[in-house]
Order: sequence, then structure tokens, then C-alpha cells
Amino acid sequence: MIVIAGVWIVILLFAGGFALDRVLTNSLVRNFDEQLELILRSMIGSSEVGPEGEIRFSRPPADQRFIEAYSGSYYYISPLPGADGKVPSVADFPSRSLWDRRLEIDTKHDHSSTQIHDSFQFAGEPLRIVERDVIIPGSPVKWRFQVAQSRENLDAQLKELRTTLVWAFAVLGLGLIILAALQTFYGLWPLRRVRSEVAAIRSGAKTRVSEDFPNELRPLTDEINQLLAHNEEQAEEARRHAGNLAHALKTPLTVITNAATARSEDLADTVCREATTMRRQVDHHLARARAIGRRASSQARAAVWDSLCAVQRAVTTMHEGVTVDIAGDKKVEVRVERQDLDEMLGNLVENAAKYGSGRVFVTVEKSAPFVDILVEDDGPGIPAEQRDELFIRGKRLDTTGKPGTGLGLAIVRDVAEIYGGRITLEESEDLGGLLAKLSLPLG
Repeated sequence: MIVIAGVWIVILLFAGGFALDRVLTNSLVRNFDEQLELILRSMIGSSEVGPEGEIRFSRPPADQRFIEAYSGSYYYISPLPGADGKVPSVADFPSRSLWDRRLEIDTKHDHSSTQIHDSFQFAGEPLRIVERDVIIPGSPVKWRFQVAQSRENLDAQLKELRTTLVWAFAVLGLGLIILAALQTFYGLWPLRRVRSEVAAIRSGAKTRVSEDFPNELRPLTDEINQLLAHNEEQAEEARRHAGNLAHALKTPLTVITNAATARSEDLADTVCREATTMRRQVDHHLARARAIGRRASSQARAAVWDSLCAVQRAVTTMHEGVTVDIAGDKKVEVRVERQDLDEMLGNLVENAAKYGSGRVFVTVEKSAPFVDILVEDDGPGIPAEQRDELFIRGKRLDTTGKPGTGLGLAIVRDVAEIYGGRITLEESEDLGGLLAKLSLPLG
């Protein structure tokens, strides 16, 4: 930030200094030229033709430098060639300050209007010359009036001006860069405090970032505190989850241990029964753990239609004679990981296929901010007062002996709630069986 600010300040000051130098330089040169033009017009106005056709002044120039040798102020009035190309035999009129020198004359160009240019015809003495071609009344000769002045004073003024500009803009640029550096340093100082507080949190000295920060950093500190709270919730949930799993496995292990200690005759049956119970508990808790671990991904998206098509193929392959029909929105997505969505839909559709009479109908509806997935079957249905019992882990209402663990709907409910969704059980109006309504956040 400091380097970028410094580079930008230098560029702007350079451009501004260059523009100001051009303006002031042009102003000084223009004033210098106007003085020369004023002298030239004064000389032309006071010029007259002498007895022998020469040029002379009706009044002498006011500037005494024109009569001092090599003073730096000069004038020169010379005849120009006529139409025949010959120079008239009349005397030219130089200033005494020229002494034994003369100003150069360019006869190839017409100077009917005032012309101004620089000249280096005198060694070590650059000149600024203003000249004009004039015909004096009473004289058939065209005369060129030239007024020249040394540029030494003008160049000295320009050098002093540029030196002042360079120093002034250098000091200004240095001050601005220092100011930008101080502003950046002190402006970012609160970030160092944030870093220190985060380090204190990591070391255990603090649990939250304090709130006495500028308004610009409050959103950051609030997000950090929310992240810390979220992590604490996840850690607490993991501890609670591990405790629940340990508690769920304790009873089966106790039963197996007691049966083995007593050398019970039905030890094998007891081990198989309790092992099945433990497997159900492990499967259920693993499903919840996977969903909790993937929930942190805010970019989780899954296409409902693709997942339903995969489940449809799997269920129709496992259950012969079962028809699974899908209808509704084909483009809708939910904010759920694809693996968890497959597991939830697989449990619902498989239950419908297992306990129905061969017909399963799935409908996808978008109802912002949720997506409703309706799974209906043509089975006998379940009384309203018994539907909540299906969400109890290990609880089964089926007495026909069909394979199952009694954890399918419990897993679906737990995973859906982890993602902010829900599941309800109703009666299917079209097929007459059970209708499971799974609502998940819209992606």
C-alpha cells in the first residue's frame, strides 16, 4: 500500500510539476517577447528617412543599453533586396551596442508579420530576436527591423523557477509519502491487535476477540467470534455424540459380558443379537458424524433429480416388481452434500418399495426457501398416532419379519436437521399409503 501510494504520488507530482513548469515558463517567455515587441513597435514608430535615403530615429531609444558595447540589447535595421534581387545602396542602421558585429538576416522568407525566434549566432551569448519587414513612408526600400536581447537573464529566471519547483515538489512528495506511510501503519494497527487476540485465543488466554475495535473491523471480529462459537458447538456436539455412542454400546456389551461369564447356553444367540444392535447404533452415529463433518462446507450443492434417478435404478434392481415414478422440477438443487442426499432418498424410497404394494411415486417441488421431496407408496399406511414412533432409533412397526434395522427414518431425520431441513409423515391422497415429505434448503 505504501509503495503503490508512493508511486502514484510521484506520478501525479511529476505530471503536475511538468504542467506548472510549462505554464510559468511560457508566461515568462511571453512577457519577455512582449517587451521586445514593444521596443520594436516603438522603433518602427520613431523611424524616418534621412536625406540620403537612410533610416534614422526621430527620437533616440530610451534604453541606454543600445549604446553600450556588447550590452546584450541590440537592434539592427537593414535594407532588403528588391524585386530584382539587388540590395539597395543605402546604409544599414545598427545599434552601437553591436559594435563590430551584425545580426544575421534571412532574406528567403517574408516577415511582413512579427517573427520571434532564438539565435545562437554570437558565441556564448544566446539571443532572443523579434523582427519584422517594414516599408517606411517616403522610402522605396523595404527594411527589416530586428531587436535582439540576450537570453541570459531569462534563462537564469527559468533555471531558478525550475529549481524552486523541483525542491518544492520533492519536499511535498516526500511529505505525502511519509503521511501515506503513517496512515497505512496506524490504519492497519488494529489488525495487529486482532492477530494478538487470535494468538491469545489459541494459547487459551482468551475465548473471544474483544469488541473494542473500529467499525471497519467489527464485521471481521464478529465473524471470528461466530466461527469460534461454531467450532465450540461442533466440539460439544462431537463430545455428546461420542457419549451417546458409548452409552448405546455399554448395554449390549454388558449383556454379552454377563452371558459369557455365566457360560449361558444361548451365548451365540445373545452375541448375534447384541452385535446386531451395536451395528445399528454404529451405523446411525457414523451417518450423523459424516453429515456433521460435511455440513461445514457452505458450497455443498446437489441436484435432486440426478440423485433420485440413481436411487430409482438401485431400488428397482433390488426389488423386483416395484415401479418408482419421478415427477417435478428437474433442475432444482439443494444445499446438501450428494452422498447425504443419496442416503436420505435411498432410505425413503427403499422403505416405500419394501412396505408398499409395488408402486412408489416421488414428486419434487420447489417451495422457497426449501425443496419439498414427496415420497408416496401404495401400502397400508400408518396410523397418525404411530407415525412419530418411526423416528425412534431401533423402533419398528413392521411385524412381518422383513429385514431392517429400524434406523432408516431416524437417520433421515437427523441428517436433514443437521442441514436445516425436516421430515414429516402424512397420508398419501393419491396412492393411499404413507407419504414422507422431506424438506431441504434450496441451493
